[in-house]
Amino acid sequence: MTYKQNLHTHTTYVDGRQGPEELIVTALEKGFDSLGFSEHTYLCHSTYPNQMDEDKAMLYRAEIAALKKQYEGKINLFCGLELEYYSDFNIKPYDYIIGSVHYLDCGEGIFTFDRSATDTKEYINRYFGGDGLHFMKKYFETLASYPDKYTVDIIGHFDLPLKHNESLHFVNETSKAYLDLAYGAIHALKGRIPLFEVNTGAVAAGYRHTPYPTLDVMRELCHCGFGAVITSDCHNKDNLDFYFDESRALLREAGFSSHFILTENGFKEVAL
Repeated sequence: MTYKQNLHTHTTYVDGRQGPEELIVTALEKGFDSLGFSEHTYLCHSTYPNQMDEDKAMLYRAEIAALKKQYEGKINLFCGLELEYYSDFNIKPYDYIIGSVHYLDCGEGIFTFDRSATDTKEYINRYFGGDGLHFMKKYFETLASYPDKYTVDIIGHFDLPLKHNESLHFVNETSKAYLDLAYGAIHALKGRIPLFEVNTGAVAAGYRHTPYPTLDVMRELCHCGFGAVITSDCHNKDNLDFYFDESRALLREAGFSSHFILTENGFKEVAL
């Protein structure tokens, strides 16, 4: 049996295009068994205008709880968070946590690298002297230290800084120098965060031709015993199940025979 679930789903509470119920209706139309919402936590150092603070988070949880009751028997719903490394947020009331790094401490302050290709190029030039490998080293060191701050279920988009690498070519994704950095983070996280996501968001947006993480990284995650979940990092209902079949094929190519879904009794391993 093929289970259809997306745990990386954003709504109008922060930067998604649709509200929770519209996404639920779309999930039902697409034959989903379950759907998880994973709204972004706030960033006190960010100028992003529509952030989710603790007050908005209470409204978010209340709406998802009401929708769980409304759609009981039709689809299972889960209320999660995408937790930013530099947030300070109460994560206890949620069904699951995706741990992500969108910002780095560059010495002059904490700034995001996750914007346009032009912004990313400027970011690397300003804070890393134009050295893409140095940029990735800082990112992977930060990611590797995630469990020192928070207990999370899923590593969000493991190699997110590669979002614009196909256009900027700031690092060779298959080079030993790059893979040594990525594998170092994998080994540091082994046994501390159980799952990673195959995240198709950058493919849906047209930035990349393959999901996060790269196939080489996926193979090492398999070798080190991580479990996989398949997500679309959905900000638009049309992409709720984007590239899922291809992601299953990539997981099989990387050596996986199963992936994980979230159930009311926790994460469950199912065959690909």
